[in-house]
Amino acid sequence: MPAMKPRSYAAFGVALVLAGSCALSGCSSGSSGSSGTATGGGREGGGTPAPLPSASAQPGRARPGAPRTVATGLSVPWAIAFLPGGDALVTERDSARLLRVTSFGQVTVIGKVPGVEASGEGGLLGVTVGPSFLRDRYVYVYFSAGSDNRIARFVYSGGRIGPLQNLVTGIPHAGNHNGGRLAFGPDGMLYASTGESGQPPLAQDRDSLGGKILRLRPDGSPAPGNPFGTRVYTYGHRNVQGMAWDGAGRMFASEFGQDRFDEVNRIVKGRNYGWPDVEGFAGDEKRFTAPLLTWTTDEASPSGLAFAGGSLWVAGLRGERLWQVPLSRGGSAGRPIARFSGRYGRLRAVVTAPDGSLWISTSNQDGRGSPHSGDDKILEVPLR
Repeated sequence: MPAMKPRSYAAFGVALVLAGSCALSGCSSGSSGSSGTATGGGREGGGTPAPLPSASAQPGRARPGAPRTVATGLSVPWAIAFLPGGDALVTERDSARLLRVTSFGQVTVIGKVPGVEASGEGGLLGVTVGPSFLRDRYVYVYFSAGSDNRIARFVYSGGRIGPLQNLVTGIPHAGNHNGGRLAFGPDGMLYASTGESGQPPLAQDRDSLGGKILRLRPDGSPAPGNPFGTRVYTYGHRNVQGMAWDGAGRMFASEFGQDRFDEVNRIVKGRNYGWPDVEGFAGDEKRFTAPLLTWTTDEASPSGLAFAGGSLWVAGLRGERLWQVPLSRGGSAGRPIARFSGRYGRLRAVVTAPDGSLWISTSNQDGRGSPHSGDDKILEVPLR
């Protein structure tokens, strides 16, 4: 474990800090949520932020409705991706099974992804459906093999997993910090988050695939316009497990901190996000990009990330809650609101469904949770 760095500020409750000079948003908490307490983050004038003026908020500011259980009895469902017809593909980390789940709760085992060797936090992790799926039937997966993490694709046809085509190999692998999220961006390129596999210096090594966000062509080669002529899009990450884009195409990522501060970052091409030299706001902002906001690790440990209804939605593992982060029209963060605190245990994935609702997976069977009856589950949360 790397040496602790000087604390950049005293954290109480959720530690939210502006990455710019914009005002922060505060939605009413209602019965299903409570707002966090902001602190100064090493800057003068911290405190509870004021609500965003309506003219500054993104359209469609939403409140979550009552969750509905879609499926039960799953084993560490790690990622969810929707097929064009509305059914979802779901990965199970430890079993290496890929499931197809309908909105009515029918669960079908498509098969096991070959080559997966699950241990610790590794296993079958991310899944995404290619943007040209109706033509080529490609599904993409991120998984842990014996000595590395890999990104592969296969043709999903006849309800079966076709032969795997490895696109990226040699991503550092360990018992933890494996990253693993996959998503196609608005530009049609494939984005992948990788962890530094418990070797913090890899995050600052631009020649390593560890501790990065990668941007790839659908065939796994470096995407055009990447900042260093390689697959690397951004670096200085510890363990990113969530990626999302707002309606304006701005990219955001959720990232596990070490012992003090988890982060949501605005992702910009070529930027250095500081790990292991910086955790939270403690660093030189001429060299490192400051987070959009931070939490203490007991309140978040953020995994999945989605955008819907004018807000980012962050799934909390250790925090056992769904965080709603309203965004301004300029992409600045508002006051985060905790939803469903402690009600469902550890939350892993959160994605926006085709109908605009959120699908969320629990992760209480992952060895760190307290399983509830029916765990693990997939929940549907309508937005209103």
